[in-house]
Order: sequence, then structure tokens, then C-alpha cells
Amino acid sequence: MGKILPILLALIGLGGGVGAGLMLRPPPEVVEINPCGDPNAIAEASHTTKPATVEPEEEGAPTSDFVKMNNQFVIPVVGDGQVRSLVVVSLSLEIALGGSEEFYQREPKLRDAFLQELFNHANLGGFDGVFTDSVRLSSLRMALEEVASKIMTVEVMDVLVTDIVRQDI
Repeated sequence: MGKILPILLALIGLGGGVGAGLMLRPPPEVVEINPCGDPNAIAEASHTTKPATVEPEEEGAPTSDFVKMNNQFVIPVVGDGQVRSLVVVSLSLEIALGGSEEFYQREPKLRDAFLQELFNHANLGGFDGVFTDSVRLSSLRMALEEVASKIMTVEVMDVLVTDIVRQDI
């Protein structure tokens, strides 16, 4: 009985996961096929059956690159002369299209500047209390974006906090 119970629980969990996956699956995409090759026939048919939607200029054309910093940042949070906790942050940048080569060339300088800005944020109490508050994180993102814009010659559109964890000691 002791060996059957864990197997039974695993099967119930697996079944629940499969059931949830099937329930939450997105609906299938509807594809219109026109065997006659007349593009006006599809346009007229779709115009009569559903309202027109605004299409992007070029569908699927990327306008920016996303580059990930190779390593995480580890920031100590100091209070009363002792390290109270450690914050681990993973960052990515959204930069102008084609700027990823420059990013990797300047990554050591970016890491240094980001680390200094993260230390400043920690010293000002940015990682104390509810450190995931949207106001605190947006001010951190803006400060990091400003630093990145000074270092990079290509346009830095955004700094993305992809992962953030605080471990209290």
C-alpha cells in the first residue's frame, strides 16, 4: 500500500495536468483557402462575414532586437553593517535592429554600469520591503535604460527585468 500511494498520486497529478492543458489550449486558427485564385473573392467574403481589422504595415517584420545579458547580477542588500539579503536579477535589452553586435562588444562596460546602478538602487532601499512594486521596478528600469543609452550608440528602447529574486539571510 505504501508503494502504490505515490504512484497513484503521480498519475492523478499527471491526469490533472493533461486535462488542464487540453482545457486551456487556444482555439484552432481559421484558414481561408481560395482554389480559384481570385483574391477579391476572399476579400469580399471576409468583408461580409466579419468587421475589418487594422493590419500592421508588414506582418512579422521585427523592428528591434532583444539581447540578453550573459550572466545574472547578484546585489547584496546591506543593513546595520551586515548583508541582510541577496538580490539576483536577470536583464535583457531591447535595442534597434542590427545592434546586437555592438551590444556584445560593449557588454563588459554595460555590466559595470548596470551593477553600479543596481548597487545605488539597493543602497536607496529599492530592494527593501515590496521590491517588486511596479513604481520601484519602473524607476529601476528607467535608470538602467538611461545608463545603457549613454554607453550604446544604437538606440536602446527598453531594459527588461526578466527575472528577479531576493534571498533573505
